[in-house]
Amino acid sequence: MTQLYVVRHGETEWSANGRHTSVTDLELTENGVREAEVLCGHLDPDSFGLILASPRRRARQTAELAGFTGASEPEVTEDLVEWCYGDYEGLTSAQIHETDPGWTIFTHPTPGGETHGEVTERMDRLIERIRNAGVDRVICFGHGHALRALTVRWMNLDLMWAAHFPLDTATVSVLGVEKGVPALERWNAPVK
Repeated sequence: MTQLYVVRHGETEWSANGRHTSVTDLELTENGVREAEVLCGHLDPDSFGLILASPRRRARQTAELAGFTGASEPEVTEDLVEWCYGDYEGLTSAQIHETDPGWTIFTHPTPGGETHGEVTERMDRLIERIRNAGVDRVICFGHGHALRALTVRWMNLDLMWAAHFPLDTATVSVLGVEKGVPALERWNAPVK
């Protein structure tokens, strides 16, 4: 069975201050660059049979700084873009709660954004591609909420469960199989 590594991009200005960032194409901060550079040498590009990244600069820049360049440059896929926040793009959770108390991306609709069904369909399509790739190890460079959605769908869980899986910038998580059941092998692990 395939082992899936998921890597959240390094820090951006908006991730540092809690603003929801999907379609806004931000670069890494100086700290985000340092975070991504720490990944270099801890992940061997040659050990992955499939290397994927979101088309957003922050994900591609993280992959590049982590050493995934040249023949190991990720294939860009729209299936790894961040959950589209629609009207909530650029807002913090506190700002959203002023008009939509109790809102979370995993449990409530997002005006003008992607639905839970659309995200589930996108993640399930990505998982099918990964499982059918015929390789032992895959790595995906992406975004916090989308990677959390990918994780719970890997384990055949509803998106609402992703709220229980916080994911920091520039961390590495590993999904796999335990006794024939999709499982979480490592989560939100910083590389030092």
